[in-house]
Amino acid sequence: MRALRILLVVVVVLGGLFVLADRLAVNFAEGEVADKLKANEGLAATPDVSIKGFPFLTQVVGGSLDDVEVGIKDYQAATGTSGRTIRIDDLQADMQGVEFSGDYSSATAASATGTASITYAELLKTAKAEPTEVVRGVTANVVGLSDGGNGKIKVAVEATVLGTKLPQPVYVLSTVTVQGDTVRVHADSLPSFGGVRAAENEVRSITDFQQKIDDLPGGIKLDKVQAGKDGVEISVKGSNVKLAG
Repeated sequence: MRALRILLVVVVVLGGLFVLADRLAVNFAEGEVADKLKANEGLAATPDVSIKGFPFLTQVVGGSLDDVEVGIKDYQAATGTSGRTIRIDDLQADMQGVEFSGDYSSATAASATGTASITYAELLKTAKAEPTEVVRGVTANVVGLSDGGNGKIKVAVEATVLGTKLPQPVYVLSTVTVQGDTVRVHADSLPSFGGVRAAENEVRSITDFQQKIDDLPGGIKLDKVQAGKDGVEISVKGSNVKLAG
């Protein structure tokens, strides 16, 4: 019995040491991947990296990590216009099947899914902010975006008719979609401005707009988008996504 107790104590101690070593190793690896991702993407702040699965050391031996979660705050995404970016407030990605080199200088995920969010204030910068003539004597411009409910964006359009600004904005409910690498906002119906109607093309040149979002981390792509309480919520996905190297 005494020998059995000693054996059990030894097993518990060795198990504890293994768990400690495993957690130390995973913390080191998370830091290395985060630093490489920061340098690779030119990020202003170090991203959050969490390597899932236990034990970690057996995954290292196999050269592949089952599941890696990455979180990036305030990511400046390219827009296809030279020098202009759009801020993504919160980008979260779940990487599956991550193959990596021994020094973590390169790491590639077989697949990735995730979410991103863009505030209405940020998306508003894409809309036509300067008053533009839609019909003789009538100018209009977008002054606000907000949640319209049921997955719609409420677009506030300010108008001036024959030199007099309308006392209240004209509101339009719009549908938001993703086409390729572009987020598009399209009015469900056309407004009139103080009882004055204009041709559809002229009105849509104000109410409708689009924003290209390019060069997301690791080559992930836009998938779906919907209007939320504080902004648009985007689903992203990708394959052969590079975390480093």
